[in-house]
Amino acid sequence: MLALARSRSVAPPGWSRWLVPPAALSIHLAIGQAYAWSVFKPPLESSLQLSGTASALPFQLAIVMLGLSAAFGGTLVERNGPRWAMCVSAVCFSAGFLVAALGAATGRYPLIVLGYGFLGGIGLGIGYISPVSTLIKWFPDRPGMATGIAIMGFGGGALIASPWSAQLLAGLGSDTSGIAGTFLVMGLSYGVFMTLGVLLVRVPADDWRPPAGPAPGTPAARALVTTAQVSARSALRTPQFWCLWVILCMNVTAGIGILEKAAPMISDFFAHTAAPVSASAAAGFVGMLSLANMLGRIVWSSASDLVGRKNIYRLYLGVGALMYLLIALAGDSSKPLFIACAVVILSFYGGGFATVPAYLTDLFGTYQVGAIHGRLLTAWSTAGILGPLIVNAVADARKSAGRSGPELYTTSFFIMIGLLAVGFAANELIRPVHPRHHEPPAPGARSAAGTATPKGAEQ
Repeated sequence: MLALARSRSVAPPGWSRWLVPPAALSIHLAIGQAYAWSVFKPPLESSLQLSGTASALPFQLAIVMLGLSAAFGGTLVERNGPRWAMCVSAVCFSAGFLVAALGAATGRYPLIVLGYGFLGGIGLGIGYISPVSTLIKWFPDRPGMATGIAIMGFGGGALIASPWSAQLLAGLGSDTSGIAGTFLVMGLSYGVFMTLGVLLVRVPADDWRPPAGPAPGTPAARALVTTAQVSARSALRTPQFWCLWVILCMNVTAGIGILEKAAPMISDFFAHTAAPVSASAAAGFVGMLSLANMLGRIVWSSASDLVGRKNIYRLYLGVGALMYLLIALAGDSSKPLFIACAVVILSFYGGGFATVPAYLTDLFGTYQVGAIHGRLLTAWSTAGILGPLIVNAVADARKSAGRSGPELYTTSFFIMIGLLAVGFAANELIRPVHPRHHEPPAPGARSAAGTATPKGAEQ
């Protein structure tokens, strides 16, 4: 354990901060496989006679555990450092696949849920937050861009995992033994790949400064940007935290509803047309959404450094609702229209994840941003239940009523529009954090970012 201690991972003088994003990417590209779960839904449903709602359970539990492990493990991540956190993530995520492989091989679906959902979900949560505060400390001059580079890996994980999973299933078979073999290969491969990030990651020394731009803790003057510091405990007592919780929950619910059921959704939408969507094309659609999810994380989060976090969330939530409206009213009239709207929605979904750490830093400072971010991700846990539940439950009910095609999803799309409107209203309520929540400065003390922690008001 000493090799994983924070003190053993302090960067030496002259070490390039640009090596940290690749370390974070090695973790996030792996755990981003969760977004390719929809590729496993059809073979699981056919081989184990599961409903669409039941086949979503491993994914839903994984997202629930992501939020819970991030919330409860956030303080440990801050204390023990990113190398320890990345190692825990690699072990849990890889082991989750191995347990799921055993469940598939023996035909015991609860083991798949336990392995992929529970154990793998812990790996998701710890791995997701492991590089965030480290990146913000390395890139205090460009927090949106820095977290976007790393977190885009989580969105892009399915871009690799979706075709890879489909290829493995095609080669090994889509029965329980083929699914088990696929889980086994992926679990071992991800374990090796994530180890690269464990070995590479470093934290900045206390006296480190960025080579150019504003010093840590002194962001460019802008509304909502503070020079003060707020602890994780105090952040929970602010209305700003809970407004952000609602914003993230609504944005994630709207995106994850499509993502979890992407492959069967596009197949159902155009099943009765002259050119139905094949299984390979549906897997390609999942990969396209993953690309949008990935690119949205770096493009929109970088844009937020220029236009501000509040404005960028207005875009995510407002335009996202319009995209859902277009799909609901005219999505079945054109495949390009359906795909374009879904791509935009998923780019906003990814952008929302990548921007929120910088939004938290603007409001609460860098002092315990990793722990605050972990607690905020309980919104993701909630959304991980709501999104798939809404889409799958509505689709199952409509199918039982004899409906098919777009009618399986229209009602759930209008629900998503309403949720995005709630998130838009919550974003409008965001104001600077009241000074009573700021940490008092200790004489000569330095913040987590390496600068003095003044009890300053918002700039």
